[in-house]
Amino acid sequence: MEPKEIFAKRLKELREEHQLTQEQLADKIDTNKQTLSRYEKNQREPGINIVAKIADFFEVSIDYLAGRKNQKKS
Repeated sequence: MEPKEIFAKRLKELREEHQLTQEQLADKIDTNKQTLSRYEKNQREPGINIVAKIADFFEVSIDYLAGRKNQKKS
């Protein structure tokens, strides 16, 4: 699986683990629901600023989001 596919999968998993809707998470990371949906469906790649916001919000490493590590925290 490619890093962008892993990112999409892990983003959705983290959102669901925290029982957030796409709209709720989008508000927290300063984007919109449609954009977040595209990230989760691997139809759009986020910029580094959004990836950092997602990592900070969920308290996971960027390496975890990208599939480089299986540990959520570094």
